[in-house]
Amino acid sequence: MRTEPKLTRLDRVFARLDREPERPAHIDVPKMSRHRIVLVVATAAFYGAIVWAVVITSWLVRLDWQVMFFRPYQQWSEIHWFVDYYVVLGQRGPTAVMVAAWLGWRSWRQHTLRPLLALGVSLLLLNITVGAAKYGMGRLGPHYATVIGSNEMWRGGDIFPSGHTANAVVTWGILAYLASTARAQRWLSAVSAVTSLGVGLATVYLGTHWLSDVLLGWVAGLLIMLALPWFEPLIARAEARIFDLRDRWRSRRSGTASAPVSAPPVVVTPLPADRDDVAARSPRAPAYLAPGPHTARSERTPVTPAGSRRPPHPERLPRGSTSSAHP
Repeated sequence: MRTEPKLTRLDRVFARLDREPERPAHIDVPKMSRHRIVLVVATAAFYGAIVWAVVITSWLVRLDWQVMFFRPYQQWSEIHWFVDYYVVLGQRGPTAVMVAAWLGWRSWRQHTLRPLLALGVSLLLLNITVGAAKYGMGRLGPHYATVIGSNEMWRGGDIFPSGHTANAVVTWGILAYLASTARAQRWLSAVSAVTSLGVGLATVYLGTHWLSDVLLGWVAGLLIMLALPWFEPLIARAEARIFDLRDRWRSRRSGTASAPVSAPPVVVTPLPADRDDVAARSPRAPAYLAPGPHTARSERTPVTPAGSRRPPHPERLPRGSTSSAHP
């Protein structure tokens, strides 16, 4: 009895990768439901509450100073090397390159630009919102603090909210946002939350951010991910526009490459009707058609070939004709 070989998990993964590319018509594009709108409003209110708590120098600012004086990088110095590498997961350049490579491969396999366009829109929103908040509030970091117990606001800094934390939420959260199945979305959401929270705590450990910076960065990134479905129509129109331009370019290129080179028309001059040999000749087929049947040798009119050395014989008559003058 012939049995089928048992496939391992790695074999199944490679078998799935070898499938023909297909457009994911079964994937539902997230829409701005009422539940999501409520989450956006609640997250925005929490964002404003954190900012207000820092502005009025509340208990949150006192907690920031207590953590700063605790100096975690000195308390747990043995993990300093690991935290230095782990915090890279929140840097814009390396994470964007890794995620864009994965989403680019998905776009090529699924014949859609939505993954790459969604990543681009989310990063653009991140740069605009977080960048504006950073430079607008101008908070100084723990290493550059001037007055103990103050909120260090509007002093030319750029650390509130934490860009590392917000970038980790958006960059890794976009993978969960674009997941194909509900199970993958749940797992990727959990991984994204843990990774972004770990990146924020790593910046607090290194002393580059206040604890309130990390909280606001996490909320800022979550706010972008919740509001992203509002930009899905824009992403769809941009994708259709790009594909339309591609099709036009392809049609223009194929039309230019496959257009035949038109040769000048050949003008055929008819023979004069008073020639004696016109009646004896059979009409010839055009040069581009197959030649007609050959005439018999007896029906041909003897013609002296061009370049022949034989002298012409004007008294020679065609075969079959009778001479009127005999000696």
